[in-house]
Parts: sequence; structure tokens; C-alpha cells
Amino acid sequence: MGGGRLSSAPLPRSFFDRPSHEVAPDLLGRVLVHGSVAVRLTEVEAYGGPGEDPAAHTYRGKTPRNAVMFGPPGHLYVYFTYGMHFCANLVCLPEGFGSAVLLRAGEVVEGVAEARARRSGGRPVPDRDLARGPARLAVALGLLREHNGIDAVLEGSPAGRPRQSAAVLEGRPADPATIRSGPRTGVSTAKETPWRFWIDGDPTVSPYRAHVPRRRRAAATSVGEAPSS
Repeated sequence: MGGGRLSSAPLPRSFFDRPSHEVAPDLLGRVLVHGSVAVRLTEVEAYGGPGEDPAAHTYRGKTPRNAVMFGPPGHLYVYFTYGMHFCANLVCLPEGFGSAVLLRAGEVVEGVAEARARRSGGRPVPDRDLARGPARLAVALGLLREHNGIDAVLEGSPAGRPRQSAAVLEGRPADPATIRSGPRTGVSTAKETPWRFWIDGDPTVSPYRAHVPRRRRAAATSVGEAPSS
């Protein structure tokens, strides 16, 4: 794994200044870098804005928890779910709109050893599973609560940027003929909205799972379904 994919240019902020369902398929094949680990994105999900997408964290408006989603496009929105996992999203649309794309899966193309050390817990992990699923992707990249709100757009020279900064690089955009779409995974509302996008046949894409009701406290299933309490 690895190689020339990291030599590509960073995506501009204008790339993210669009509706999330337009940005999402264009993210496939792009490379998200955080620290020394880089992941080629192979599966994503789009979530809409306040009042329009009942599966989105922003559906009921701005809160301290989702405030980053209302900020400038191209920033990372990182949230904690089920009391055990972090998930990462890229903010879309101009400041104030509240929309994002959930990063569901990818291929680790740089920093494989570091990603494996974060994921393994002492057990071997196949390469395809290092970032296969939103929680695994966040672990592989080392994304935690303190990374919520960091900018993933490199503007100007990257020299002097801190090691724990993030960037989305052009990578190798997926061939449109290989992109598939379908219902989002695990949400109980707006189930049929076909805003999950993936690269057909890529081994790192996670399996589709329909929503299964479960008892939980203050948890959320995806970028969707903010806790009601």
C-alpha cells in the first residue's frame, strides 16, 4: 500500500462548499491525511441540513454538540457514539447551513503500521479491515474528540503545519462507472434516502446494515439521529 497518492494537491475549500449529496460521491478516491496516516476514501454517507433531513444531527438546529457542522466547509466534525466509538465527517455548504458527509470506510495508503497498532489491540488485522467502517476509520486515523473542528483544507504552503493537522488530497477520484449509491446504513428515519455512496467491488467497503432498534442511553447511530434527551 501507499506510494504516489500522497503527492497529489489538496482539495480547495470550494470543493466542500456544495450540498453534501454532491460532495459525497466526489470524495470517493480522495485521500484524508491526519498525522502520518492516510486513508483513501471508498465509502461515505451524506446528511442534509436543519429541518430537511430527519436522520441528520442538525435536523433540530444548532447545539453545542453539532456546532462544527454549522461552521465553514472543509472542517472535521468528530462525534462520540454508543459510548465507545468516534466517527468523522467533513462539513459541507457555507457557514451557517449545518451539513456534512460521514466517512464510512477506506484503504490505509500511508502509515499502515501505525494504523494497525491503533486497531489491533494485540490481534492481527487484515489490511482491508484497518479502516472498514466509520469507527475503524477514525481509530486508524487517530481521530478523537479533541480533533472535532480541525480544518482539513490546506491553504497556502503546508510548511510549518502541526503534525496532527488534517488535509483532504485529490488522490485518484473514483471512476464514475464504479460508484454505487443506496440507503444509508443503520438509520431509523429517512431510511430509503440513497445518500450512501461507495466504490463497487472495493474490498474495504463495509457491509450494509439496516437499522435495528436497541436500548441505549445518550447515543447516536451515525451523523443521523441525535439523542432526543
